[in-house]
Amino acid sequence: MRPVSSTLTDRLPSHGLLFLRLILAIVVIARCANLLTTVDMPTITLQVSAAVAAAFLLFGLWTRAAGVMVAIVELLIAFSHPHDLWLSVLLASLGVALAMLGPGAWSLDARRSGWKRIEIRRPEN
Repeated sequence: MRPVSSTLTDRLPSHGLLFLRLILAIVVIARCANLLTTVDMPTITLQVSAAVAAAFLLFGLWTRAAGVMVAIVELLIAFSHPHDLWLSVLLASLGVALAMLGPGAWSLDARRSGWKRIEIRRPEN
């Protein structure tokens, strides 16, 4: 059975996934903090849910679900507030990319459900 986390080792590709997760999480959280100045409740709910999903991405916890959540929220923001359309499309596509690639070795997902080594010992007589 394959683990939930990515099968990449902790070499350069996994460092790249860590960098991608960090950049996406920082940009989404900063954007949410910037857009929270609006007063309508649906927008605030979208921003808070995007910030929570970005926090999960920051630590690499439930990365696939958090990437999908960021993509959905950013597309909803793109359709409801078209003032920054291309940034929303870019962040949504990065969320989808992270959902497809997985968290990498430098994440809580990898620590929680990575490959395990099982040693089978012979019974002593």
